[in-house]
Amino acid sequence: MTPFETIEIDEMVAACSGGPGGGRGGGGGPLGHPRVYLNLAPSGRVECPYCSRLYVNRRVAQREHNPGDSPSPGRAGEAAGGADG
Repeated sequence: MTPFETIEIDEMVAACSGGPGGGRGGGGGPLGHPRVYLNLAPSGRVECPYCSRLYVNRRVAQREHNPGDSPSPGRAGEAAGGADG
């Protein structure tokens, strides 16, 4: 099922109350749902169980769009090892 709306945020915890404005303080009451705090860890994304909005951490979204930008753990170790010797 496709999410209702995808919202990119800088934090690892999203506050969602449904209604207009998404997780940015809008809605609640008859146009939304009770405010819930959603933890994006460990995957960097979470779907609201009430309104199905998908919250994604911006850094996670950038890595998904540009997978070559983040170094692999093996390469980081090689670079550190090469500097010592």
